[in-house]
Amino acid sequence: MSRDGDDEQQPAQLALAVQLPDDETFASFYPGDNAQLITALKNAALGQGDEVIYLWGQPGSGRSHLLHAACADVNASGEAATCLPLHAYRRMSPRLLDGMELLPLVCLDNLDAIAGVDEWERAVFNFFNRRRERAAGSLVISASAPSRNLGLGLPDLASRLDWGVAYQLKTLDDEGKLSALQLRAELRGFKLPTDVGRLLLSRLSRDMSTLLAALDLLDNASFQARRKLSLPFTREILGL
Repeated sequence: MSRDGDDEQQPAQLALAVQLPDDETFASFYPGDNAQLITALKNAALGQGDEVIYLWGQPGSGRSHLLHAACADVNASGEAATCLPLHAYRRMSPRLLDGMELLPLVCLDNLDAIAGVDEWERAVFNFFNRRRERAAGSLVISASAPSRNLGLGLPDLASRLDWGVAYQLKTLDDEGKLSALQLRAELRGFKLPTDVGRLLLSRLSRDMSTLLAALDLLDNASFQARRKLSLPFTREILGL
């Protein structure tokens, strides 16, 4: 097969390289004060968004969730999108970016993970340039800090991050986290009582990954025991 033929097939292969979590959609993300950002990402998924969207926020704020949600919307429409988890760059080749500029939506998650890694910084920089030449679709990038605070070794890559619009993903307060947990429980088909939710927030780490893991555990335990969630049952299952 010719090299051109390989390039034509590569975008479809890349779109399948990262499997998206089934439960990380826009419907399962409690927006809090991030409505404008979510609208921008939904527009990007529709092919009507900004050319480059840069979003940053604290670990556990939901950055990966939103990138997965945008890709899921594109894939559901029959188009192809991919989300590259750069925190796993040691297990990947920078050549994965070759051909990605053909996709209608590309998400680069946790860009700060490759700060100072020359091979990857140059690969992302070259990808920016190829995508700019084609002017196709949207590029969404996430990191834990504003672009100028990432410690990138390649100044030209830092400048590319300023091409688009930047958003700070605002973290939820405790009431927002409670609402987010109750939304996730509702989507899974059960009810999270407010007192149980407040117990989780008071006794567990407040990062959403820990809270959602506890919610999954309680859901499975209540289903197997055929019991509704209550404070005594929750304390028993979680050892609180």
